[in-house]
Amino acid sequence: MFLAALCLLIMGVNVWVLIDHLLTIDIPPALQHPVKIWIMHYLFNVMMTWGTILEKLRICSLPRLFQTLHDTLLIKRSYNVKVTQLCFDKVPVRLFQPKEASSGLRRGMIFYHGGAGMMGSLECYHSLCSLFAKETDSVVLAVGYRKLPAYPHPYGLQDCIAASTHFLKNLKAYGVDPSRVVLCGESIGGTAVAVILQTFLGRPDLPRIRAQILIYPVLQLINLQLPSHLQNQNVPFLTRNLYLNCLYRYLNIDSSWKDALLTGAFIPPDIWMKYKKFVGSDNIPEKFRKNIQQPEFPGPFNKAAYLEVKHFLDVEISPLVADDEVIAQLPEALLFSMNWDILRDDTLLYKKRLEEQGVPVTWYNLEDGFHSGIFFFDKILSFSCGWRIINAIVSFTKGI
Repeated sequence: MFLAALCLLIMGVNVWVLIDHLLTIDIPPALQHPVKIWIMHYLFNVMMTWGTILEKLRICSLPRLFQTLHDTLLIKRSYNVKVTQLCFDKVPVRLFQPKEASSGLRRGMIFYHGGAGMMGSLECYHSLCSLFAKETDSVVLAVGYRKLPAYPHPYGLQDCIAASTHFLKNLKAYGVDPSRVVLCGESIGGTAVAVILQTFLGRPDLPRIRAQILIYPVLQLINLQLPSHLQNQNVPFLTRNLYLNCLYRYLNIDSSWKDALLTGAFIPPDIWMKYKKFVGSDNIPEKFRKNIQQPEFPGPFNKAAYLEVKHFLDVEISPLVADDEVIAQLPEALLFSMNWDILRDDTLLYKKRLEEQGVPVTWYNLEDGFHSGIFFFDKILSFSCGWRIINAIVSFTKGI
């Protein structure tokens, strides 16, 4: 009897997820392999739903479930590079070094993985970092920062800063040329790149970073009504609901502030006047705003909301709004945006800011791209948009 009831429960939950998926998820025709994306996203939603149920029952947290599943199920490849497990200032890191002898010091890359602070790991990105090390003939350091459920912001960022500082102070011990170090990050890892670059400015004890590589990063939490947020709110693999769920968890705020976040009601008028030139939707090129009915933004000011989430305005969370003097000191950038990604416009705004301050920018917008496209790069899960990003990163890094 119990077994039959359990089977019915499992079937009922999965069917409910299926119906919700059919009614809400939007897969644009421009995306390659739409059936594969649909199936993969359905399975992702099934795991999200069961993770939420188990969390409510106090059996297992949603982040812990995802971390266990992806670390167990994903197959990793080392691409014939030497891999070393280390700890830098108590932060677990993984060092990837080409096995071939080098006549001199190699390039260095510090990689911060994505996952919204609750998914992703050194295991998940092992194959990608191995590939970067092999194809660019570089020493790649992947940082295993702390994540949810136990460690919301700023623990992960602090770990990235600590591990990066240790590595940068000891580059030659790992065969790295101090004048050729690149910071690379995906999604929330891209946020880490932007924040760490600003943090390290003016540090005479550290070498100057040669370049930054940001792959569909999160760069501001001020304007959540940008065209890409409206256009792509139901597109895999980062829907608006998932995006907000991750924000609530990572920044430890209550979901009751959803309307204030979406309407911008938490932004004081004087601060909006200062930041509008950086994050206003008018800064997005016209081609990306077509057929989008832009709502009035921001909404009427809500002081209670401001007091609760005012840290969203800090450069540590929204590095896009740093002062011009800071932006002007940043290194050359390689930026990637995915056309069908809720975060696309963060990259467009960052590109504009960098170029206005004279920072050289190479930018790719993948017309068939979606969030997490680079994550699915190996074997049956691969998509051409992910491989195009990888090839562009390899070419760019080899030119340094």
